[in-house]
Amino acid sequence: MSCDRPRIGRAHGAAVGLVAWMLAACVGGPDAPRTRPEALAPQAEGLASQSAMAAAGQIGSGSVKVALIVPLTGQGASVGAALRNAAELAFEDFQKPDLSIIVKDDRGTPDGAREAAQVALADGAELVLGPLFAANVAAVGAPVRNAGKPVIAFSTDAAVAARGVYLISFLPQSEVDRVVEEVTAGGRRSFAALIPETGYGNAVEAQFREAVARKGGRVVGLERYAPADPGAAIERLKGVIAGPGAQADALFLPGAVDGLVNLSTALTKAGFSPSRVRPVGTALWNDPRVLGLPAFQGGAFAAPDPAGFASFSQRYQSRFGTVPPRVASLGYDAVSLTAALARQYGSQRFADATLTTPSGFTGIDGTFRFRPEGTSDRALAVYEIRNGAAAIVSPAPRSLGPSGI
Repeated sequence: MSCDRPRIGRAHGAAVGLVAWMLAACVGGPDAPRTRPEALAPQAEGLASQSAMAAAGQIGSGSVKVALIVPLTGQGASVGAALRNAAELAFEDFQKPDLSIIVKDDRGTPDGAREAAQVALADGAELVLGPLFAANVAAVGAPVRNAGKPVIAFSTDAAVAARGVYLISFLPQSEVDRVVEEVTAGGRRSFAALIPETGYGNAVEAQFREAVARKGGRVVGLERYAPADPGAAIERLKGVIAGPGAQADALFLPGAVDGLVNLSTALTKAGFSPSRVRPVGTALWNDPRVLGLPAFQGGAFAAPDPAGFASFSQRYQSRFGTVPPRVASLGYDAVSLTAALARQYGSQRFADATLTTPSGFTGIDGTFRFRPEGTSDRALAVYEIRNGAAAIVSPAPRSLGPSGI
C-alpha cells in the first residue's frame, strides 16, 4: 500500500503544520491505516502560555511526556537552542498535540546528558529526543534503554546507534549509498578513492567499499591522506586517476571543506581531469567553497532536496527572527513524528516495531526510516556541480526501497 505524500510547502489552512500533517498521514507499516487527521482550525490562543512553559523547561502540558535533551549552555549551546526552537515550532504547527516536552540542558557534556536523562525518566518521560553529540548519546543510551524507553538522537556518528537508540540525523552512509547507486547506473564501475584520515573518513570507507561491491563495481585504488597534506597520497594514486592510462572512471572524495580545498589544489597540480574521471562525494560538498573548486566540476554528490528546508527556514525566521542552522529541521521532525505516533498508536506509540516501520516517515527533508540497529535511511537527491553551482540531476525518491539495496 503506498502513501501519497503531499508536497512540502503547499498551503493547508492559515497555520497548519505541513510536515507535522504529513507525518501524521504517513506513519505505520504498509498495512497500517493511512488516515489523515482533519486539519484543525488555527488556534493562536494559548501560544503565549506555551512559550512561557518552554522558557521554564517545558513545551506543552499533554499527558504523553517526552524529554528533549540538548545543550543550552556550554559546547553547542546555539545549536541546542535552535533545536528547542524547532521543537516548539513543531508543537505549535501540530495544533496542540497531547504532549509534554520536558526540555533538559545537557551542558554539552556526557555527564550533563546522563544527569538530564535520569531526571527526565524520573519525571515520567516515555521517549528521549536527543542528545546532539555522539559521546552524550552514548552516555544516555544504555540507561534509557534499560528503563525500557527509546532514544531518537541527533548525532551523525553511526557508532552510537543501537537497537532502541535511533539516529534521525543525516548519516553519511545514506549519502554514499545514493551517489554510488546513481554513478554506477550511469555506467561507471571502476572507483578510486582519496579518503581523509579522520573519524568521518573511517565512517564512510567501509560503506563506500560495500556500496561499490553491491552495485557491481570495483575499487581499483584507495588511499588515506592527512587533510592538511594530501600530496603524497595523490602521488601514490596518480597512475590510477590521472593521465590517459587512468584505470578509474570515478573518484570518491569525501571530507570536510578545508581538506577538500587542499585536495582540489593538489589534484589539479597532479594532472587530474574531472571530465575523464568523475568526482563523487557526499553532502559536505554542498558548500560554495567546494562548488567552485576546479577539480570538482562535473562531480556528483547526494544530499537532501533543499525545498523542504527552505520552507521550514522561512517559518522559523518568521517565528524566532533568526536563520536556523541546518540541523534544526531534525528537532522539528523529531517532535512532529512524536506527536503523530502519540496521536495514532496508543500504548504502542514508541514501540520498536512502530519506530522501525519499513515504509518510514515523511519529514522536512523527505522520507526517512529507522533501521532496527538504530541507524537511518533517507531518500536523497543527487546533485551535479555545473559551473560552480549544484543542480539536481536525480530527484529524491518519494519512497525508500528495501533496506540495504
